[in-house]
Amino acid sequence: MDEKEKLKKFCFEQGASLFGVADISGIKKDFRLDPAETENLDKAICIGFAMSKKVLSGVKGKPTNLYYHHYKHVNIFLDLLALQVVNILQKDGFYGLAIPATQIIDWKKQLAHLSHRQIGQLAGLGWVGRNNLLVNKDLGSNFRLVTILTDAPLEITPQPALNSCDSCRACVSACPAGAIKEKPEDFNHIACSEKISEFRRLGYTEQYICGICVKVCNGK
Repeated sequence: MDEKEKLKKFCFEQGASLFGVADISGIKKDFRLDPAETENLDKAICIGFAMSKKVLSGVKGKPTNLYYHHYKHVNIFLDLLALQVVNILQKDGFYGLAIPATQIIDWKKQLAHLSHRQIGQLAGLGWVGRNNLLVNKDLGSNFRLVTILTDAPLEITPQPALNSCDSCRACVSACPAGAIKEKPEDFNHIACSEKISEFRRLGYTEQYICGICVKVCNGK
């Protein structure tokens, strides 16, 4: 069994829902990381974990404390899984750098160290939808992602043929901020940021989250 299949098998045995490998050599310049941290790391493993549909069913017009708890612990699960993957890589003689599932460094622009969404797309896990999130054909946007950068010679996962939300506009009508437009590139980050700040200020959750467009996006 080659390294990619070994890691994929391990991740799915631990409970992961998605696994893909991307070539990141052309996008590393956009990462908000010290170049020394990513030197020679030209591949990225992207792992996804499906959110609970029952938890999401309670998200009606605003986030809930149950959703926040679930969101937080899914991220913890992914971070711990990523550390285990790094450990396997290192034991096999490779480097691995785990990037947190959620660690925003600029809330206004909603920027992290890198875009898990972008890497997930390059890793064949889906396409960027109108909601500015990664959309998978089976899970919609009902999942979270984590990324591990590595120098292991892993085979790149092909991108799927299906890469469009087509006629679905469920997220457009559901967004309480009116942030979601016809094209993903027109997504209004400021309106989204202001709405999740309002949710937090009103005490719905302790975190800047929403979940409404995640709930209504069910893929194809």
